[in-house]
Amino acid sequence: MARALRYLAQAAVYLLIAVLLGVLSNSPVYRAFPRDQALIKLSLVHSAQRKVPCRKLSAEELAELAPNMRKPMSCSRERLPLWLEVRLDDRLVFSESLPPAGLSKDGPARAYHRFPVAPGRHSLSLKMRDSARTEGYDYQLDTEVELEALQNLVVDFRPESGGFILR
Repeated sequence: MARALRYLAQAAVYLLIAVLLGVLSNSPVYRAFPRDQALIKLSLVHSAQRKVPCRKLSAEELAELAPNMRKPMSCSRERLPLWLEVRLDDRLVFSESLPPAGLSKDGPARAYHRFPVAPGRHSLSLKMRDSARTEGYDYQLDTEVELEALQNLVVDFRPESGGFILR
């Protein structure tokens, strides 16, 4: 009888723990993002142009190299920084020079930023420079976006698709 009572008490404790876990897993309610906001996410990975342009090696320079090292072009690995600017409703919300990744500064520059906005119509201007020019931008997109509450608008960049992509 004592053994059965002990098993019954153990089952009651387990049931209490399970109910407590169930209640605490659903409350308090956690909201990762406010219900009355929309979100614009800037997420891009892009390699800028090389810092020093490639040059063609002369026949004499090629002859001096070992046979397995004879490439017709000599290219440095280092890349330029990426200049990125984001304007939302004619207000500058992001402007940065993004350095190339890697020990040799030869990797792509990366950007990930979140911009919470009120739902509704917004003007969005995206500008990026990935070349050695000092003024102006190589890629630009000026558009109007209509955002609903809890909507995510992702801004990506694909040069083969013409530049900025909104999803």
